[in-house]
Amino acid sequence: MRERDGPGRGERRRRTGWRTGWRLPAPGWRRVVALRRAAAGLLALLAVAFLAAPGVAPAGTPVLVAARDLAPGVALGPADVAVRSLPPDLVPAGALGEPATVAGRQVVGGVRAGEALTDVRLLGPVAAVAAAGVPDAAGVPVRLADAGVAALLAPGTRVDLVAAGPEGSASGGPDPPEVTDGAVLAPGAVVLAVLPPAQRTAGSAPVVVVALPAGLAARVATVSLREEVTVTLR
Repeated sequence: MRERDGPGRGERRRRTGWRTGWRLPAPGWRRVVALRRAAAGLLALLAVAFLAAPGVAPAGTPVLVAARDLAPGVALGPADVAVRSLPPDLVPAGALGEPATVAGRQVVGGVRAGEALTDVRLLGPVAAVAAAGVPDAAGVPVRLADAGVAALLAPGTRVDLVAAGPEGSASGGPDPPEVTDGAVLAPGAVVLAVLPPAQRTAGSAPVVVVALPAGLAARVATVSLREEVTVTLR
């Protein structure tokens, strides 16, 4: 018995396989792809909106800065400082954040407007330790015998403190054997601040604050109560 005319079995299989390989995706699969694309687009829009929103910004750290240029030795008041928010990685070590903590304190050296105020920029133990380079350093105010010498001094100047006259001249008492006229009281003192003329008592000699190790600081403080002191520049 003859087979019907037409394509053979092998040809029918090849045609069937060609149709199967290019079959269109099922409707359910197309919906899944569409949903994924829509979700990705929505996430992209949300990211753009988040970055563009003016109220969304990285949290900052409140830091005190100088509200204006400050001269060396100026006592800080409310108009001299302002609070600024800085990114945490830009906050300097020892930065101060509360205006009440600096009220009345004097700056060490000049400060530019916008400069962050740190503990080493204000008169105190931290500034003394940083200037003298020893852990027990202290700041000592001394009254200079010559007003003209004060004009030569600036924060950071290294000087030798010298007794300007007999220690007993101001009190009428005898001179201690360890202190004589012209004796070096403390070598290598570092000037922290020179008190501005506006902050001195009328007619009084200029006052300079120097950083010294604890032992020398106590000695200089005792002598400066009874007599004026002069300095030699290094």
